[in-house]
Amino acid sequence: MSSNLLVELFVEELPPKALKKLGESFLQTIVDTLQSQGLVTDGAQTTVFATPRRLAAHITNVSAKAADKQIAQKLMPATVGLDASGNATPALVKKLQALGLDGSAVSQLRKEHDGKADILFLDVTQAGATLAEGLQKAIDEALAKLPIPKVMTYQINDGWESVNFVRPAHGLVALHGSEVVPVSVLGLQAQKTTQGHRFEAKSSIIHITSADTYTNQLREEGAVIASFAERRAEIVKQLNAAAAKEHLTPIEDDALLDEVTALVELPNILLGQFEHEYLEVPQECLILTMKANQKYFPLLDANQKLTNKFLIVSNINPADPSKVIGGNERVVRPRLADAKFFFDQDRKKTLESRVVGLEKVVYHNKLGSQGERNARVVAIAKAIAEQINPTLTAKVELAARLSKVDLLTDMVGEFPELQGIMGRYYAQHEGLDNDVAFAIEDHYKPRFAGDELPRNLVGLVVALADKLETLVGLFSIGEKPTGDKDPFALRRQALGIIRMLIDTTLPL
Repeated sequence: MSSNLLVELFVEELPPKALKKLGESFLQTIVDTLQSQGLVTDGAQTTVFATPRRLAAHITNVSAKAADKQIAQKLMPATVGLDASGNATPALVKKLQALGLDGSAVSQLRKEHDGKADILFLDVTQAGATLAEGLQKAIDEALAKLPIPKVMTYQINDGWESVNFVRPAHGLVALHGSEVVPVSVLGLQAQKTTQGHRFEAKSSIIHITSADTYTNQLREEGAVIASFAERRAEIVKQLNAAAAKEHLTPIEDDALLDEVTALVELPNILLGQFEHEYLEVPQECLILTMKANQKYFPLLDANQKLTNKFLIVSNINPADPSKVIGGNERVVRPRLADAKFFFDQDRKKTLESRVVGLEKVVYHNKLGSQGERNARVVAIAKAIAEQINPTLTAKVELAARLSKVDLLTDMVGEFPELQGIMGRYYAQHEGLDNDVAFAIEDHYKPRFAGDELPRNLVGLVVALADKLETLVGLFSIGEKPTGDKDPFALRRQALGIIRMLIDTTLPL
């Protein structure tokens, strides 16, 4: 008899950045293990559920017991198991006894030549695994194979035994149709009850009727959207609707979207705002601090310029959201104030005055400081410029010399992702030529496959010089990439050079 199977592990809040992979791994290992035991029939449909407080899997057409199967038990060479008269030797008798058989089983043996000698085989019927046996093995393997970099040790309810898992587990549901499958894990016995949303659930305990009512009961009684994909789609829908009311668009960021999906069980989008004075800070800084630190979605106008409004993905839906909105606005304000402070402080020193500071920054213990590396990049860039367009040599030399100094600024120290970008802003603030300013930002490009190339020839030359210096320097000290490791991204640097040479018309 086959029915649909539901397995849910109810836990404390899981790591949000890992939740999606944890859910997928949990489902896949359970399915694979059950299939290997013949408990999942052909055409079974699988569904993964993952919320901050649960990992669950739904599998259709799961058998209560796997079919029995015939197997050939290899015993021993015939010359060892049978004497000259064809009678069982003591070795064969002992082997049969170990299998729970007596001497009468000798007549059931058959010989089969394996290319070297005759081998004795015993055809036996192996009883199929029960679902309880198979699921116990599947759950144990699923937890053991979860992609968790670190686990924690905690005591289970008996107060004596300790177990290891990513977060403390508090409940286990295992239903085959409407029947509980008697399995256990992490000190928990399978049952039919789980918990819903921490604040919005209609009741603290939800009694799951059957495997097929799980999602509806969680949604209606527990105020939880169990499916990661459905919850993500709901967030996108609400984000777009809230932004449209303001005639704005939310910033697109799949990684952030996945992360907030892993932080809420019933999303509710709220609109917040901050003072206009913070818009004096480069929008990349504000966007990064709102996304990285607060998990907000900044709103852009029709010209893709940042506005002073942002969207909050909340996990609660109060009748009066003003306190939730006010709390988030109060929290983000110091973050933006820090960004403004860094920006103001950094502009008090010129980029040129910071160049000497690169001598104190170690690049590689075998290749010297960033200052020494900077000098090599300048020399390479000048040599390339003199061959391509000598009139650009002065700009190229200046851009190369200033290309790394924003690493010493407070803003880049706080947000390393802004290296190059802040160098361009500070160069423009000082009134440097736009070719130089854009080259400071663009010399990191292309950073990945499909990334745009430097927007001018000065940037292209500095980018080539920077990547050539990296490749030659690191290869010269034996830091070559291997089949599975490339810590200095040398392949990416080489591909960047190739792409710049192919996609541009440099007179080399």
